Amino acid sequence: MSLDGFIAGIHGEHDWIVVDPEIDFAEIFAQFDTLLVGRRTFEAMVAAGRASVPGVKMFVFSRTLQQEDFPDVHIVADKPGELVTALKKDAGKDIWLFGGGSLFRNLAELALVDTVEVAVEPVLLGQGIPLLPGSANRISLSLTGHRVYRSGIVSLEYRVERN
Repeated sequence: MSLDGFIAGIHGEHDWIVVDPEIDFAEIFAQFDTLLVGRRTFEAMVAAGRASVPGVKMFVFSRTLQQEDFPDVHIVADKPGELVTALKKDAGKDIWLFGGGSLFRNLAELALVDTVEVAVEPVLLGQGIPLLPGSANRISLSLTGHRVYRSGIVSLEYRVERN
């Protein structure tokens, strides 16, 4: 996200995100076997030629996309809380919510988010799509890890505190 809390620009653009060779994406992806993605993030992935991730179950939350158009992913039209509750009961690796501020807000309000990890980019956008849009309840966090990269990116890891 940008330093001022946006995960995309006002028109969904992400050209401001720094590509840092120090960040080991293979190591990051190795932690997960399930990926939750909002529609707009998924559409950006499709445009970039990354509509699926080998070895990872991908669930795309959308009321407009059609399953038959994307056979390599699972399109979920409603009840994200029920799906995530079921997924969390399954054995396996962690679940990654990748993009989707509204989806993040909805799952956080249902107490289905356990950790929040963000890479803060060295940019101020001024406006855009916020990390946590709308009127979400307060979410208390405890810092569990951090790393500062030479590019200026700061990676922050938090555990969600249950009140």
